[in-house]
Amino acid sequence: MVLYLLAIVGALTIAVLLWKAFGPGLRSQPTRVIGPDDDPDFLWKVDREFRRRSTDGTPGPDQDPGD
Repeated sequence: MVLYLLAIVGALTIAVLLWKAFGPGLRSQPTRVIGPDDDPDFLWKVDREFRRRSTDGTPGPDQDPGD
């Protein structure tokens, strides 16, 4: 009877160790796709272009050149 109990405890110990070694926590999270509105480089370029056009006086894409 004691031998069966030791076998169960040993099997559970091995199962826990294998779970810790190869379980779902080990996998890296897939990288999230960044949309243009979340991309810091894109937002920086848009802001730079906006500031350049507002100080330069050149019309933006939503402005008529004749205004």
